[in-house]
Amino acid sequence: MVVIIGFVVIIGGSLAGFYMAGGSVGLLLHTAEIVTILGMLFGCAIVMAPAAVLQQIVAGVLNTLKGSPYNKEDYEDLFKMMYELFQLGRRNGMIALEEHVMNPEGSTLFKKYDKFHSNTRAVDFFCDGLRPLVDGRLKPEQIGPLMEAGVKHIEHEKHAPVHVMHLVADSMPAFGIVAAVMGIINTMQYLNDTEKVGSMIAAALSGTFLGIFISYGVVAPLAVNVHFYNEGETTYLKVIKASVVAFALGLPPVVACEIGRREIEHRFQPTASDLETMLKTAK
Repeated sequence: MVVIIGFVVIIGGSLAGFYMAGGSVGLLLHTAEIVTILGMLFGCAIVMAPAAVLQQIVAGVLNTLKGSPYNKEDYEDLFKMMYELFQLGRRNGMIALEEHVMNPEGSTLFKKYDKFHSNTRAVDFFCDGLRPLVDGRLKPEQIGPLMEAGVKHIEHEKHAPVHVMHLVADSMPAFGIVAAVMGIINTMQYLNDTEKVGSMIAAALSGTFLGIFISYGVVAPLAVNVHFYNEGETTYLKVIKASVVAFALGLPPVVACEIGRREIEHRFQPTASDLETMLKTAK
């Protein structure tokens, strides 16, 4: 919703200023220029990126309309789940976690925390971190590097669509110039018709305007917003990593969750006392 408000302000401010200066909004919109520039925009993206990255771009742009990927309730659900699972492992040994981390879809414990259980990537990341510890393939001190590698892989994966969006944004002013030059070339045919030449030059220059506007007013801001959204998703995984690593090293469940709490950005971060109160309600 905030993104939509931002675009309304950008577009409204631009058009209002142009109108106040005596311009007509219709002068900025010419079908041929719009088709040329948008065609180059989408064509450039298709050439630059594989289909999977293009799908991530579409998903990322749609995600920006939702705001932050996680809120305080999501983190509360996560901490309660981890605390209950860690307590189970501390009381009954790592073998007690096997039924949950080996078969997360059927885990009765995970199902109690729907926000976490419905997040496939988070569930897989959490279980992939604990599984080598439960089956004894890795020592506790080896879990940290394993999960850190997983976080870095996900960060790299999420950087690709943002990188492509920035490259497309950088290309848009040049595409606007291309559209304007094409318009000027077309205008050369009508040099004897001074009235028509003026309107055609105006149409050609609108291509330059659209290229710059779409670059700095649409694509670049969306790329930054997608970046922040992706950071929010990665932070959630870093909380899981920090807590799991602390638990694997033998720290008490409360302390493991406290270490994870410190990874959360301030606006969603519960206080230490809030976390303690929260965990007391976990069964």
